[in-house]
Amino acid sequence: MDAQQKKRIVLDIGGMHCATCAQTIEKRLPKLKGVIYATINLAAEKAIIDYDPTVVTQQAIEDAISDVGYRVIHQEVTLKLSGMHCTMCAQAIEKALSQKEGVYKAAVNFATESAFVEFNAAQVSLESIKKVIRDVGYDVVEPEGGVQDAEQKERDNEIRSLKNRLIFSIVFTIPVVLYSNARFLPFALPTLPIDNFVPLLLFVLATPVHFLVGHRFFTGAYKAIKNKNPNMDVLVTLGTSAAYFYSVYGTFFGEGKLYYTTAVSLMVFLILGKLLEAIAKGRTSAAIRKLMGLRAKTARIIRNGEETEVPVEDVQVGDIVIVRPGEKIPVDGEVVEGYSGVDEKVITGESIPVEKKVGDSVVGATINKTGMLKFKATKVGSDTVLAQIIKLVENALGSKAPIQRMVDVVSSYFVPMVLISATLSFFVWYFVGADFTFALTIFIAVLIIACPCAMGLATPTAIMVGVGKGAEYGVLIKSSEALETAHKLQAIVFDKTGTLTKGEPEVTDIIPVSSKKAKAEQELLKLAAIAEKNSEHPLGEAIVRKAREMHLEISDPEEFNAIPGYGVEVVYSKKKVLLGTRKLMEQNKVDIKELEEKMQSLEENGKTAMLVAVDRKAAGVIAVADTLKEYSVDAVKTLQGMGVEVVMLTGDNKRTAHAIAKQIGVNRVLAEVLPKDKASEIKRLQDEGKIVAMVGDGINDAPALAQANIGIAVGSGTDVAIETGDIVLVKNDLRDVVTSIQLSRATINKIKQGLFWAFAYNVILIPIAAGVLYPTFNILLEPTYAAIAMSLSSVSVVTNASLLRRFKPKLEKQD
Repeated sequence: MDAQQKKRIVLDIGGMHCATCAQTIEKRLPKLKGVIYATINLAAEKAIIDYDPTVVTQQAIEDAISDVGYRVIHQEVTLKLSGMHCTMCAQAIEKALSQKEGVYKAAVNFATESAFVEFNAAQVSLESIKKVIRDVGYDVVEPEGGVQDAEQKERDNEIRSLKNRLIFSIVFTIPVVLYSNARFLPFALPTLPIDNFVPLLLFVLATPVHFLVGHRFFTGAYKAIKNKNPNMDVLVTLGTSAAYFYSVYGTFFGEGKLYYTTAVSLMVFLILGKLLEAIAKGRTSAAIRKLMGLRAKTARIIRNGEETEVPVEDVQVGDIVIVRPGEKIPVDGEVVEGYSGVDEKVITGESIPVEKKVGDSVVGATINKTGMLKFKATKVGSDTVLAQIIKLVENALGSKAPIQRMVDVVSSYFVPMVLISATLSFFVWYFVGADFTFALTIFIAVLIIACPCAMGLATPTAIMVGVGKGAEYGVLIKSSEALETAHKLQAIVFDKTGTLTKGEPEVTDIIPVSSKKAKAEQELLKLAAIAEKNSEHPLGEAIVRKAREMHLEISDPEEFNAIPGYGVEVVYSKKKVLLGTRKLMEQNKVDIKELEEKMQSLEENGKTAMLVAVDRKAAGVIAVADTLKEYSVDAVKTLQGMGVEVVMLTGDNKRTAHAIAKQIGVNRVLAEVLPKDKASEIKRLQDEGKIVAMVGDGINDAPALAQANIGIAVGSGTDVAIETGDIVLVKNDLRDVVTSIQLSRATINKIKQGLFWAFAYNVILIPIAAGVLYPTFNILLEPTYAAIAMSLSSVSVVTNASLLRRFKPKLEKQD
């Protein structure tokens, strides 16, 4: 299929309770013709779907989700309008809004001058909706009710509903427990007006708890069975219903024990567990919601010579934008006037403001701290750095880590196995001589304790927190698989130029023959700059730049002659100045014996040394080199300390390459490698059995980045190589390579801890619930305690994953 035909939508899903709910949707969607890929993130409660819009519609996809019992959450907003004159105006706005992708419903009321809009926030923003209205000639006065975050609203409603159910169930459960255990109480309960009224009272109290509070589990169980994908709701429904209906039989037929206490207590603890889980899940996604809420709402621009405030969607490339101190920069751009410090923490994670002057780039969502800035907008809308970061985070959440696929397979078999185990346990105890009520207790306890919720939550919750945490530090992880693989890396290959080094030659040494060093250095540099003034060679540009930095006057030479491969020859102030190689000096019979030793020393340190001569007399040496990035050495040492082999890849000759490697502390060097051969070098390392990461600038190194197990693209806040690599480092700071690996390790640790405890609960408690300790130790897991343990397992897994929010890189940053 043409890649351009493929579309991706992100939908907020409501009504999911466990991993099997997510699997139900994942199994249903691919059956729709035209759906290419569908994955559900249970922790984020989002569906990410790739589909062919020429074959299947978004509505059909949402209908399919509804068919299996879940709902797609829509945003709703009511906007106050102005400028309408008749009902035709209202119709025009409705028509324009209805044609906007992502808008489900638009209703404009002419009488009240308002518009109700139902939309998918992942496809269309509120600001875009306002722009549509303005584009057809009307204006939005102000949000009448304000837009509500549907995801947050859904979560708040869920928590509120669970709290109400919990209070309701506790109020009814307390008298059930008291009257069921009256003989154990140290005090007497109120006497009932009718003899033997207790069983009926318990029935009256337990029934609303079972049906009203348990309604959510019964509905979920019905959907699961209907979709042939049994989940935890099935286990809960069977367990509580067995206790409740057996008690009903005993109440009205006078046979057997009453298990109302078990039935209602289970509901209390199950609802309490769900409430704690919902609260914990809300905390884990806070970082990502925060990232998505950073966008500026308005921008102040100059149009027709006047300053005016417009919605940020109205800013166009080329507009001049004004940002005063304390204001948020609305879009990406280039400073044309002003000077200020800008807090870029939201993008890069760095807390120290960055100096911005004319010619520098600024990024949307960052905050102007001190002075006023005027900049020309260069990227707007979905092209801004923040928009791309949000897109990357969403895509990462939509991907599924290999470990999660394995867990999904296990949990899909888990529920049927539990059903079989509970049934077998019941019959084994019943046929070995236990009474029916004992066997029933065993049956209920096994069903309740074995819920796979914790297994389903362990991986997506940790991944969600890890991806969000990476974004906070300027480490953009493009998939769950990359986050999982990074902790296994055994070798990291760094491209030299532009990655380990700045990629821009600089003058490093100025060595004059004259003994009057300070003045002689300036004179030597001045002559060299005059000689190179008309040269376009990178080394010459470095010399001229250095002279300008030192505020030296660089006059035009009277004559200029470039000698390819040798250097340049100029005439200045009637003096003949030579700048270049030994051969240039030999051709002009310049004696350089005095400088030869210094030349060799410079070259052995990876520098390019150029000789300067005036009127056939040696004047000195100027060395130029591509200097190391500020934190290259720190990053390499830390990685080596973490047990990762560091390799340097470069097209430079071996002598220079080894000189640079020595400075950095890299032992293995792959030198004289042509760009087209870089991928082959990565392949050779992989053939050695190593899991390899390639770190490069993301453009020239693209084939090698693609070949590596993990491609790490080093970008900058304004020029992110966003399409290349599995991990993108927003800053040009190699310490973030360390951060990405440490974050991966921390995330995987949380996943393993979560899965360990999830499995441990089941492995240890299922046999106990089945009664294996009863014959020897007289220990039996009551269903009530099983419900507590099951709920605690989910809450502990989510809470443990949320501790990842405390992650901090262990490599100290000195800036």
